[in-house]
Amino acid sequence: MGNLSQSRAQTLEKVRASLALRYRKERRFRFYGAASVVFGLLLVILLFGSIFGNGYTAFWQTQMQLDIYFDPQIIDPDNTGDPKIIGRANFAKLARHSLAELFPEVSGRRDRRSLNALLSSGAGFQLRKMILNDPELIGETLRLWLPADDEVDMLVKGYVDRTLPQGSRRLKDRQIEWIDELAAQGRIERQFNTAFFTSGDSREPELAGIGSAAKGSLFMLLITLSLSFPLGVAVAVYLEEFAPKNRWSNIIEVNINNLAAVPSIVYGLLGLAVFINFFGLPRSAPLVGGLVLTLMTLPTIIIAARASIKSVPPSVREAALSIGASRMQTIFHHVVPLAMPGMLTGAIIGMARALGESAPLLMIGMIAFIVEMPSTPMDPATALPVQVYLWADSPERAFAERTSAAIIVLLVFLLVMNGAAIWLRKKFERRW
Repeated sequence: MGNLSQSRAQTLEKVRASLALRYRKERRFRFYGAASVVFGLLLVILLFGSIFGNGYTAFWQTQMQLDIYFDPQIIDPDNTGDPKIIGRANFAKLARHSLAELFPEVSGRRDRRSLNALLSSGAGFQLRKMILNDPELIGETLRLWLPADDEVDMLVKGYVDRTLPQGSRRLKDRQIEWIDELAAQGRIERQFNTAFFTSGDSREPELAGIGSAAKGSLFMLLITLSLSFPLGVAVAVYLEEFAPKNRWSNIIEVNINNLAAVPSIVYGLLGLAVFINFFGLPRSAPLVGGLVLTLMTLPTIIIAARASIKSVPPSVREAALSIGASRMQTIFHHVVPLAMPGMLTGAIIGMARALGESAPLLMIGMIAFIVEMPSTPMDPATALPVQVYLWADSPERAFAERTSAAIIVLLVFLLVMNGAAIWLRKKFERRW
């Protein structure tokens, strides 16, 4: 009996030791898991904080207030009233003349050139647009806010170090003095940058906007959604409800799963070869971009739709068939409506992926410099990810600011779309 009790005690001691070791391993595993989650969140916060910190200032633009006299001798010297003649007038000269009146002591040619450099080249285009919209302004004097040059904007926003030697920065000491004097007079002010959302691309950072790219992305997403969603749902319904289970259907299923993992640039090469070279569709057109993105998102939508159809219990089909419904009625009146929340979720996730893609669009020529807004899906356009790529390659500090701002807008769209997918799933999903 003594030996038996001693053996039991030794066994219990070994069990306690092994349990203690197991518990220590579990605690270490939990710690490593929690540390990984915290580390990942810190990286995401760091990334988002860096993007927001560099880009939020692009939503405000430095403006300069000037008293503009719309001189008839410059705009329409012969008083013809012809819009073509008025449109060819030197409106930038009006802005430069108004700026020179604020600094009458500036006389040298080099100094005048430095003074005029404080004003954006887009000021003349803004004045031209005003006169073409309302020719009655000719001969009037108006106090207007006009865009300042991007270097002035960077100085006002604090990105230019005033303490550096004059040779180490683009703005000279005299220019900084003029800017400070304008600021003291209340003629320099940061205002909300509506042009960033309504204008197209530009060589001048202060005039560049995402309007053209956003409209191009909208056209592409509409084309992608109108093609990929009905096609994806139709393929999913056929494979789940009608296709015979044989070798050919298995090959189709395997290939659909493989297509979901194909790099997006391969779809761009396919679109270049088929839609542009073979069918002759125009390059840089949202129509071609939408077709390419349709091919890319179809596998994702098909897989999500099939999973949604599989999640509908067989009892729903059996109940519908038992009361006399045909197979088509069972599928389209009962199965598909019940699976629709999952299908919509998959479609939104596919659209979010398509919105963030740039590689396939680069292959079909949507990297072109586009200033004008596209009015139809056949007009040349670019997309938001491509616009980010173009601006990121520019050396100016103001373009780096706009790159981060465009990324912020793109992330907001992606978060909204993914949030809509989660909301749809939680609101309409049924637990069986």
